[in-house]
Amino acid sequence: MSFESVHAAHPWDEVLAAIQAKTEADVLQALARAETDQVDLAGFQALISPAAAPHLERLARLSHERTVRRFGRTMQLFAPAYLSNECQNICTYCGFSAGNKVPRRTLNPAEILREAGALKQLGFDHLLLLTGESNKVELPYFVQALDLLRPHFSSLSLEVQPMETAEYAELRRHGLNAVLVYQETYHRETYHVHHPKGRKSDFAYRLDAPDRVGAAGVHKIGLGALFGLEDWRAECFFTALHLRWLERQHWQSRFSVSFPRIRPHEGELQPKVEMTDRDLVQAICAFRLLSGEVELTLSTRESRKFRDHACRVGVTAMSAGSHTNPGGYAEGREASLEQFAIEDDRSPAEVAAMLRAHGYETVWKDWDPSYDRPVALAP
Repeated sequence: MSFESVHAAHPWDEVLAAIQAKTEADVLQALARAETDQVDLAGFQALISPAAAPHLERLARLSHERTVRRFGRTMQLFAPAYLSNECQNICTYCGFSAGNKVPRRTLNPAEILREAGALKQLGFDHLLLLTGESNKVELPYFVQALDLLRPHFSSLSLEVQPMETAEYAELRRHGLNAVLVYQETYHRETYHVHHPKGRKSDFAYRLDAPDRVGAAGVHKIGLGALFGLEDWRAECFFTALHLRWLERQHWQSRFSVSFPRIRPHEGELQPKVEMTDRDLVQAICAFRLLSGEVELTLSTRESRKFRDHACRVGVTAMSAGSHTNPGGYAEGREASLEQFAIEDDRSPAEVAAMLRAHGYETVWKDWDPSYDRPVALAP
């Protein structure tokens, strides 16, 4: 059995109707349970329903308390490092889409190390490595990049094309700590509308990629949907369903959930469904009350004003000073095409200062290599 079969057992329209049908009594019951325990999936549906919107202040309080109890007043800061914008997929919402006639670039070893130097100067000890999906950037390229960067950073994550279990295991041997595989949308028909060409057009292969990551023993698995392609409430439910499945199947791994909303890019796709700032706060809080252990991530897609407030309601990781083009940290944003436009353009130091002003300690890495060494047992 795979998650695809679990997904197929939950028809989209029925899920959305169930969420819309939740009443205030359902919401109050879920909030009462959240005071002492995590909610189940039925309670999660209530907390993301329209009926929960008037209770956002209580949701935020409970989410904050649960987060501080588990993570303390800490916030992990990381940088997305784009190594390539070459891509053979057509994705309607992405600046790297193969249909966009723009200059393409893949960083060579010297350029990767130059980016690393620029990022180290900014204070980062954790990198998220990203590429487009192309036959120019496959397993050998990722192995080379990890080998180059591992001596300089404590933790390295990948957000690239889905791969096989054996490939993830090989990357883990070269120092990979986490893999992020966002489904973009859990609505199968809408997925095919926005991914008409390329390897990414295989919905099922992408859907089961996190299981392959877990089977390879990777330390952390990241999930998420791109809000704006379909109804955000249903997307949240299927992300939560996916999280629950993975927690049971791959309990040795940690998990994270991200909340990207569609941002301007080359192609200018407009969101089909709006997700307001209040909606996004509701979603973040609901995920925290579903799981006290899951790490919740917010990117620089969001405005500085929103991030300044959201950091206190359940988020545990934030990107900072982001560049979404290859070579962007060493050379600037004009070096090559950006994947999307960022909104919060503050430097990492400025974001860290904001967090300190709110009473939070910044954490600049996600893993330590010493955790990978065998523990010597006393005789």
